[in-house]
Amino acid sequence: MNRWDLGEAEGRIYSGGWREGGGGVLEVTSPGDGGTIGRIGIADGHDVERAGALAAEAQVVWGRAPYRERADVLTRAAAVLRETRADLELVLVRESGSLPTKAAHEVDKAIDELIAAASLVTLSQGDILPVEDPSVLGLARRVPVGVVGVIAPWNAPLMLAMRSVAPAIALGNAVIVKPDVKTAFSGGAVIAEIFERAGLPRDLLHILPGGPDTGEALVSSPHTSVIAFTGSTVAGKRVGEVAGGLMKRVILELGGNNAAIVMRDADLDVAVANGVAGSFRHQGQICMATGRHLVHESVADEYVARLGAAAAKMRVGDPLGEGVTLGPLINQTQAERVQRIVDDAVAGGARIVQGGTHDGAFYQPTVLEGVDAGNVAFQQEIFGPVAPVTRFATEEEALELAHESAYGLSASIHSRDISRALGFASRLRAGMVALNGQTIYDAAHIPMGGLGASGNGGRHGGHWNLDEFTFWQWVTVPSSAG
Repeated sequence: MNRWDLGEAEGRIYSGGWREGGGGVLEVTSPGDGGTIGRIGIADGHDVERAGALAAEAQVVWGRAPYRERADVLTRAAAVLRETRADLELVLVRESGSLPTKAAHEVDKAIDELIAAASLVTLSQGDILPVEDPSVLGLARRVPVGVVGVIAPWNAPLMLAMRSVAPAIALGNAVIVKPDVKTAFSGGAVIAEIFERAGLPRDLLHILPGGPDTGEALVSSPHTSVIAFTGSTVAGKRVGEVAGGLMKRVILELGGNNAAIVMRDADLDVAVANGVAGSFRHQGQICMATGRHLVHESVADEYVARLGAAAAKMRVGDPLGEGVTLGPLINQTQAERVQRIVDDAVAGGARIVQGGTHDGAFYQPTVLEGVDAGNVAFQQEIFGPVAPVTRFATEEEALELAHESAYGLSASIHSRDISRALGFASRLRAGMVALNGQTIYDAAHIPMGGLGASGNGGRHGGHWNLDEFTFWQWVTVPSSAG
């Protein structure tokens, strides 16, 4: 991939090679400088149907390919990503508005996903089970599900697509990706080019940018057996409804309103640093972002003062600008949504300590004090650089506040008493908990996912991918053909 030359991807979809999509083209602009990045092709229902048929046919051969062949493709894809990372990071910065450091981190994560996926092929693919007749061999084996539909978001487009694409391909499946139209280059076209260079056989991977109609066609397609969706809870519920009605497996990684719980004995240097990173990294546009700061009343004044001081030092602007520490939201519409939440929060009794305004897509890092459990800033996933602070008096109150949310993705607990913190963590309804760390933490080898409005319990990562992208087949083998 050349720095500003999007090549064959310009105005096209990837399905049996680069071709025009039935839904026309769409111009993609940079949230940082407002410049045009390029045009993407839009897929319609006919494109989804065609891609499904091609993918299903190609998967039959790929599912029987030697495990080393599949692993080699993923290993080569990781090498391609390393070789092209400088140009890709620039595309990520321009397209998603991320800081260069965040773009570099995202590429690292995508490489990790490819390497971890390559290792899946050598894990146990089944079990030997007893059969009543001892002369019969009974085995349960894992079989590829077939065609996996991946609906990926715009906030970490490369990594969050690769998190499903890589293990699905490693385990013998074909994949159809519907990237968000706002980041269809870094979350779609780039992935097609990486795997094409890595030698992935034709028709196993399709990239079909589009809106909700394209996504619904992918979920409804008779060719897709599993749908991996990452995005908002509202959209995820619709995906689950359609997929469930068709008896399809669905992996839902949805929103989060994650709590950072600061106990009275917390190390405030660590807690504040993690609170700043948790709420303001990538402008708060991360599902694991810290959406609620639950702070013991004895340390709350100092915590709020430090959080506000850190926010005041941040410089907001074009992520390619010198000294910029906070980039834009994905677009002005999102900034206006965040502004409405902040305004409603203040009307509901909260106080702005720092920030609270925006200029176009650029939202100032904001700290809110006095946010009670009924406040809109406490209840909603803000998805912007806003840190709402709520005080508590006892651990039981902190636990109740943590659970005053439908979400259950991640949480953090800050305390010098690790044993006590571990006990508190065991009572939290959250898929991931960090002690004296950030709510934002994941890796390619861990079980990534949440509960409640954050997901349906499906897990990405490590050997848990086997449960999502294969199905069990029971086979009995007699001792002889006769």
